[in-house]
Amino acid sequence: MKRPTIAEIAARAGVSIGAVSYALNGRPGVSAETRKLILDIANEIGWRPSVAARSLSGSRAHSVGLIIARPADTLGVEPFFMRFIAGLERELSGRRTALLLQVVEDHRAAIDAMRLCWAERRVDGMVITDLWTEDARIPVLEELQIPAVLVGRPRPDTDIPAVWTDDAAAVVSAVDYLVALGHRRVARVAGLSALEHTQVRIAAFRQAVLGHGLGEPQVVETDYTWEEGMRATRTLLSRRDRPTAIMFDNDVMATAALNVAQEMGVAVPDELSIVAGDDSQLCVMVRPALTALSWDIQAYGVQTARVLADTIDDRSPGSRQVSTARLVVRSSTTAPPA
Repeated sequence: MKRPTIAEIAARAGVSIGAVSYALNGRPGVSAETRKLILDIANEIGWRPSVAARSLSGSRAHSVGLIIARPADTLGVEPFFMRFIAGLERELSGRRTALLLQVVEDHRAAIDAMRLCWAERRVDGMVITDLWTEDARIPVLEELQIPAVLVGRPRPDTDIPAVWTDDAAAVVSAVDYLVALGHRRVARVAGLSALEHTQVRIAAFRQAVLGHGLGEPQVVETDYTWEEGMRATRTLLSRRDRPTAIMFDNDVMATAALNVAQEMGVAVPDELSIVAGDDSQLCVMVRPALTALSWDIQAYGVQTARVLADTIDDRSPGSRQVSTARLVVRSSTTAPPA
């Protein structure tokens, strides 16, 4: 089907192409009656501004980009992103702004996609997730002067604003709870080691365990998937000094651990307590229901969208901290066996 043009709108309205341009771009030069006529015709025939025209005119794209640098098969099992994106959309839709989502394999592909989107003026700004300790995307954002918001802790190497939660405090609260129950062998199944928030959580876990005098902390690093959660759980439960409690970096791996425990004849929670690092419907659909670190991820997305919108409008919002996850105790945790 042929794309509608402003020439077609001009012909239908009986006005010049220049008048159509004024009306569609909200510029003075046409009467209110003519502007309404032109806009009605544009809506009727489904006219939309082209990317090339936006780039030449310098007008806004009314969209923001979220380029997630993860393999698509690992992203598909992460409830976190679905709730985070729902929060972004809730705020952006109220601002008549679209979300342009791309999933790529790595940071090199993400940088290529960022450069292309910005060169074609397809976005007004970027949401940057899954920060690495050394993140090659940040210098590119600064080089191109792309308005952006970081989903993670504020960084000393950039002035780009961040929206973050205190991951360390949440992990410490979970360790303290397990120790209060009487656990002395507590392990952690962590996510992708390259991610900054994974390192923050591991460091907090190690410090909390050592602070309680429990010896060298047991940590197994994974890629967040169900399969890796099962593998890590089998490894830990096969040890002679197997843990009596395991904390998982997300809900997917924690539910996978329940299957492994059942397979190995380890009773949950009587012989093994399990804590999920994210809370979702998965945690209450299984039996026993999983104790989890719970926080409002949709609100996280909303706050992220607001900070980005303010950045695009040159309002210098600064970084913003959202609420820390709280431990929701369910049936998967209890005192360890004597």
